[in-house]
Amino acid sequence: MSTTLTKEEKTIIIDQHIRNLDFSIYGLELEVIQYNAGATVDPEGLERITNSLGILNAKKAALNEEKSSLVE
Repeated sequence: MSTTLTKEEKTIIIDQHIRNLDFSIYGLELEVIQYNAGATVDPEGLERITNSLGILNAKKAALNEEKSSLVE
């Protein structure tokens, strides 16, 4: 994959994607709080959120790895 973007431009784009993931992660964390505040807890709902959090954190880690490769 070849582009004409500089390393700095690529880093800025990666940071934007990471920030978007952070918003999504925080939103899911708030959903966990809401589930736990309810009278009954839906285990399937919590499992869905937990799985989603794992996926988002894996994506964030991959982007951080890509960002690190640009700095080296």
